[in-house]
Amino acid sequence: MNKIKRFVSVIPLVLLISLLFENTDVLAISGAGTYTYNYDCWIEERESPDAYSVSQTFSGSSIEGCTNFLAPESLYVLGNRLYVVDTGNNRIVELEYNDSDSRFHYIREFKEFMNEGKKDTFNKPKDCFVQENGDILVADYGNQRIVHVDKNGNAVKVIVQPVDEAYDSGTKFLPTKLVVDRADRVFTIVENINKGFLEFDKEGTFIGYMGASEVEFNPVDYIWKMIATEAQREQMNSFVPTEYHNLTLDDEDFIYATITKFEGDPLDVKPIRKLNAKGTDILTRNGYFTPSGDLFYASAEVIDPGGPSKLFDICALPNDTYFCLDYTRGRIFGYDFQGNLLYAFGGRGYRKGYFINAVALEDMNDSLLVLDSKQGTVTQFNQTTYGALISQGLVEYKIGDYEASAETWKKVMRMNGNYDLAYIGIGRALLRTERYKEAMEYFKLKLDDDNYSKAFKYYRKEWMEDNIGYVVVVLVILIILAYGRGWYKKAKKEVSEG
Repeated sequence: MNKIKRFVSVIPLVLLISLLFENTDVLAISGAGTYTYNYDCWIEERESPDAYSVSQTFSGSSIEGCTNFLAPESLYVLGNRLYVVDTGNNRIVELEYNDSDSRFHYIREFKEFMNEGKKDTFNKPKDCFVQENGDILVADYGNQRIVHVDKNGNAVKVIVQPVDEAYDSGTKFLPTKLVVDRADRVFTIVENINKGFLEFDKEGTFIGYMGASEVEFNPVDYIWKMIATEAQREQMNSFVPTEYHNLTLDDEDFIYATITKFEGDPLDVKPIRKLNAKGTDILTRNGYFTPSGDLFYASAEVIDPGGPSKLFDICALPNDTYFCLDYTRGRIFGYDFQGNLLYAFGGRGYRKGYFINAVALEDMNDSLLVLDSKQGTVTQFNQTTYGALISQGLVEYKIGDYEASAETWKKVMRMNGNYDLAYIGIGRALLRTERYKEAMEYFKLKLDDDNYSKAFKYYRKEWMEDNIGYVVVVLVILIILAYGRGWYKKAKKEVSEG
């Protein structure tokens, strides 16, 4: 009887809580949907509302007219068209997203094409790039070539292993990833090539390498290698540049690239690069830590999977944010144009929004698409109200609407009081509108030393300009007092001696 009474007494409380939270902006966090988190100014992990939620997950056979994907390895998006590189089935599948029913529909597949009057096929394609005119370039890995096919299925050109002294003829031409810029130059990652991307002109002629990464080595090993015998040196690992794993282009044709094999502290390494036309890394890293995925992890001996994040793919959005896909733990990391972590979500497993082998990531309008190679599925994530507000605040700041940006970040703060970037976003907006003292308070709260120093410099200058008259008067008085004191002492001395 007592248990029944206690149960009945709880019902009004439950109803009251449900009414309080009805029609509010409170979003699900850990335990509902995808687990979303961030790192605060103390580099502590903090749960946050979900910025993205799962809209749908589909396989090839769940789409009318299509068949199951087999070990697919890449995605490409052009407008509302999605291209799935179905590696195991040696084809590229074209799908179209329909806003009316929020579903993807089968359009066609690229499996055969005409090459010099004969039918040709792909063999283990790894990646594709689709141009505005409908032409498609495929990294035809198994056939050791890149194939440029027009929208009618005719080969425009075929790029094979370069005959050039800069290319080691003993290394097979195995393209894995590629992009094409506005000048029709092709940049491709080739397996076992560590000199950077191979660059080809619009005719398919090899130009050279671009974006070679720095050489990584241990100074102790280097010294030992200098004094070691020839036999010992042969047994030691060579010091070679790190290989890129994936690349993408932003709206201005800058290349964003990822590196999966690196050593060192996650707070210092640079597995994400943004390269200009000269191949120089120009990625902004003004956050609390370097963009690199998870900052803390267990070793492989303790937990499986272990080790640092392996960023298998990257996509750059029009608002200068970019997202990376971690193969190790199946997580998605979003960063803003300053290199601040916006949020991270996802994981490994069979739960909704989780993956077994996450290998590819693409953006479509306000959605993110993730390809699971093991399960042969694509998961679509749509922005929540929380995620949309963050994107809105960033866009408003970029276009110079600082007052609107500050108001948007205040809305974000009401939904997540632990979100450091909301404080910093307000501070940056106040800084741009010359409200330096207020900006300093927001930067101080979140230990943003760089922006605080900038705001303080402007505040000090403003204060001096506003109070220069008082400063001059005080200085004059001090000078008069100093001279007056000397004169007074001198006069007093003469009187006493006289």
